[in-house]
Amino acid sequence: MIEHKLYINGEYTNSSSDEWIDIINPATEEAISKTPKGTTEDVNRAVEAAFEAQKEWELTPNIERGKIVRKLGDQIEENRATFIELLQEEQGKDHELASGEVDLAIDYFRYMSEWARRIEGEIVPSDRPNENIYIYKKPIGVVAGIVPWNFPVFILARKVATALVTGCSIVLKPSQQTPNTAMEFTKIIDSMEEIPKGVYNVVTGTGSEIGNALATHEKVHMVSMTGSVPAGTKVMEAAAQNITKVNLELGGKAPAIVTENADLDVAVESIQTSRLANNGQACTNAERVYVHESVAEELIDKLKHSFEQLTIDDPRENKEADVGPLVSKDRLEEVEGMVNDAIEAGAQVVIGGERASKEKGYFYKPTILTNVQHDSPIMQEEIFGPVIPITTYQTLDEAIEKGNDTEFGLSSSVYTEDLNQAMRVVNELKFGETFVNRENFEAVQGYHAGMRKSGLGGADGKHGMEDFLVTQVVYMQYKNDKQ
Repeated sequence: MIEHKLYINGEYTNSSSDEWIDIINPATEEAISKTPKGTTEDVNRAVEAAFEAQKEWELTPNIERGKIVRKLGDQIEENRATFIELLQEEQGKDHELASGEVDLAIDYFRYMSEWARRIEGEIVPSDRPNENIYIYKKPIGVVAGIVPWNFPVFILARKVATALVTGCSIVLKPSQQTPNTAMEFTKIIDSMEEIPKGVYNVVTGTGSEIGNALATHEKVHMVSMTGSVPAGTKVMEAAAQNITKVNLELGGKAPAIVTENADLDVAVESIQTSRLANNGQACTNAERVYVHESVAEELIDKLKHSFEQLTIDDPRENKEADVGPLVSKDRLEEVEGMVNDAIEAGAQVVIGGERASKEKGYFYKPTILTNVQHDSPIMQEEIFGPVIPITTYQTLDEAIEKGNDTEFGLSSSVYTEDLNQAMRVVNELKFGETFVNRENFEAVQGYHAGMRKSGLGGADGKHGMEDFLVTQVVYMQYKNDKQ
């Protein structure tokens, strides 16, 4: 079994702790590796290294940083098959999605590298004679990057590529459940002499220990975390001690509104993709469907038929598998409990509603529930599993009101061939993203950000990059010899 080490100041190093965390393959329930259960002392070493290294890194010409970031993407591509295999093994993704995630990470490093020459300031007019006002954009400093288990390669890319190209250093905390891909990426960093020691560091361990130590550290200048609302709340509380900036992508409860004017085949394909992506374990997953009562029966029948064609299996053993395991036993039990509670409250199971019949692994059958009340827990709380509750509506006003009735505000979607309906929904839904007649998945050049309890700040594109920058204004007074 592989025993990983921490990576601090350009060197692999032991933790100050002698405790370990086993990494479990969710399809087989077998331990595949172990990582050190890091400590606050380990975090202190990593942050100090990052703090010192960042001083040199921000002085590196932008174009040189961009070349390095692009090379990181190229190096992932050279090891693409390894990353795909590790991702499937530690997280349970089907082959198509695992391949897509790795390719997206490659693309992200290359895309973000192109921003190196586009980090621009401004010159604005002064009210005084003989003065210029310059607005500079500078790196925020040391970034703590807390990566979740559900997209461990892509979200690593989001945090690392953006930090490095803007001149920040980073201390990365991978998920304790899926650190193997991060450690494989660290091998690439370690092989590249162009990256100064300390610019990139990795500390493994629990969120309560490592996440808290990073968020409270006075030399961390921003905490970029992707995770749950409770975890984000704790990060904000900890970061408040030093007024540290937080960038948070948290939960979602994406509504999918299907109008009477929808192309139902498009809706079914897109909703299935949006619900079952990553086995239902993504913040942007379609979590609840509101369908006009006149087309509800037809939509449900088509969706059921589509679900019936799905294959559930270990994605490493079967590349054609559509649905793999949930990431852990706890996740499986939570999804099972939510479905059972909904059934007890009167929900009807159209398909699924139980664990898959496998000897090993955390598999749950893709599930469709109807006769679900809008105010029920399964319609209000994030499911994070392959379960889609469906309810009907009579008017578009009702659908929009119910869609907005949530504490989250990340993703949403609408299916209609009526432009007027589409524009109403787009303008009146209160979500960071709205997808029209397509699946829920963002673009690297867009801006992935939520409202309400779905987070603060965002990622991707120009606006995501700017979260890693601070503004300095210089008032330049000069002498005019002509006066």
